[in-house]
Amino acid sequence: MSTQNQQDSKAALLKLRELTGAGMMDCKEALEQAAGDLKEAKNIIRRKGLDIAKKKSTREAKEGQIISYIHGGGKLGVLLEINCESDFVARNEVFQEFARNITMQIAAAHPLYVLSADIPESEMEREKANFQQELKGKPPAIQEKILQGKLAKRFEDVCLLNQKYIKDDSRTVQDYLSETIAKIGENIVIRRFVRYEVGGSN
Repeated sequence: MSTQNQQDSKAALLKLRELTGAGMMDCKEALEQAAGDLKEAKNIIRRKGLDIAKKKSTREAKEGQIISYIHGGGKLGVLLEINCESDFVARNEVFQEFARNITMQIAAAHPLYVLSADIPESEMEREKANFQQELKGKPPAIQEKILQGKLAKRFEDVCLLNQKYIKDDSRTVQDYLSETIAKIGENIVIRRFVRYEVGGSN
């Protein structure tokens, strides 16, 4: 390998680590698998993170912290409970940064629920009924496809994990959570949150 190629490979390795926060060996392996394609290497690391997160998702998370965030001179505030498996990780800098970023996400994007399963069934049925009213006259198969698309968009609006991450809209909050689980090596659960705004409803 020429000196220029070595420099290019090293630059790509450092860039991938900066983009993903993954370890050097993981970045090196991903770049090799992707034949040097930075975008594909990033996708490989993301998929690996999702696989790791899925395996760890059944593990109990009873430790963690309650994080607060105040914005706008005291006009807006967020309280967030976020759990992990050990007190050691709860004090970890990566975990703390993740928790702070999630409070800022809640403050900026105003989700109402953590995930779609938290939406009350009555509200879900009401949403479906409203959408179905709009779709009257269309063939049933097309109605169902459009309905699923409209529900997915609604989840993106009101469910924290479905939202585009405010610091990188190429990924969702769920992607960010999965990547953090892979990085830390413990299950992380965003348990609940409350968002307060002066003069507004929570």
